Amino acid sequence: MLSPTEALSRILAGLADVAPLPPERVPLQAALGRALAEDVRAERPLPPFDNAQMDGYALRASDAPRSGARLPVAFEIFAGDDRSRPLPAGACARIFTGAPLPPGADCVEMQEEVVRSGSRARFRRAGETGRFVRRAGADVARGSVALPAGLEVDAGAIGMAAALGLPELPVHRRPRVGILATGDEIVPLGRTPGPGQIFESNGHQLAAACAEAGAIPVRLPLAGDDPASLRRSLAAAGGLDALVSIGGVSVGDRDLVRDGLTRAGARLDFWKVAMRPGKPVTFGRWGRMAVFGLPGNPASSLVTFELLVRPALRALAGLRGTGRMVLRARLGAAEEKPAGLTLYLRCRLRRTGDALWVDGLRTQQSGHLTSVVGVEGLAVLPARATRLARGRWVDVILVRPP
Repeated sequence: MLSPTEALSRILAGLADVAPLPPERVPLQAALGRALAEDVRAERPLPPFDNAQMDGYALRASDAPRSGARLPVAFEIFAGDDRSRPLPAGACARIFTGAPLPPGADCVEMQEEVVRSGSRARFRRAGETGRFVRRAGADVARGSVALPAGLEVDAGAIGMAAALGLPELPVHRRPRVGILATGDEIVPLGRTPGPGQIFESNGHQLAAACAEAGAIPVRLPLAGDDPASLRRSLAAAGGLDALVSIGGVSVGDRDLVRDGLTRAGARLDFWKVAMRPGKPVTFGRWGRMAVFGLPGNPASSLVTFELLVRPALRALAGLRGTGRMVLRARLGAAEEKPAGLTLYLRCRLRRTGDALWVDGLRTQQSGHLTSVVGVEGLAVLPARATRLARGRWVDVILVRPP
């Protein structure tokens, strides 16, 4: 079996020819959370003109060579005013934050350092060229790269684009991901389960996980435990960028997904990973489509999605890395595990003193839905270990802020 690290490396290498997906131009608000497909260069400088950094008085520094200089106030300038009116020699101008510096001025003195008496201003200290002046292009020079390719667009990037006058941004297309739940025992919401049946839930949780990862989930028809039903559901996956099936990838009599994918034309790379939960995991390619077969237990499907599918979807979307932070924390209780498997302990985090502590959820049973509700992190218990003492330091993959 592959280790989780080896499996992820194989997945990312296997998608190198299709990741990232092609670019498209979208309105600013639609670009949030997506990866820039190309450098965005500034066609105008930021700031576009010299302006006042704070409320005060604009002057020539040479007109106030020492403290106590008195200058007449020639006029007032507000943000949005015309900046073409020159400052008379030997005078100053009342100016407000963001207002353009009048031609001739090279300094702004904050109002707290100026005593105003009628139409004259006395400066408590000597003028200094450039003081409290935002120079044109000091933030972004004309022609420079304002937003680099590969950047994950956040609120600040959208503000930058708007300040440059850009109504759209070039971003990589979001992957469209088919979600295929399988099994005779599951029924869709809205239908009454029969004896031995349950509501289908994995597809809903993985569709939410896809959306959180920046992908577009597409729910495919449920597939029963027979080849004909599986073929019909797989036929609905045409044109997608990725397919995530749930259940049917182990070795039971009715685990038909691996064989069904192969018969449909998929080429599978691996189907077991040395991890718990989630050992039976399949990855391969079906033409240009990435194919993932995840186990059917709720915790197994969600953990394997987090560790193996989510980074792949981010790569398709042009986003860097996993998007998750790894912290060091101490185990709040002793843990036992089988040798040879990396165990991912669903947990919450707490801070005591100078350390973060891991508290495993009440249950770690992969079939219990309570084991995937409110998870803040996945504590990584190494494959070689069998018993880990309370207080041991471990890596924790932070899946949401505690």
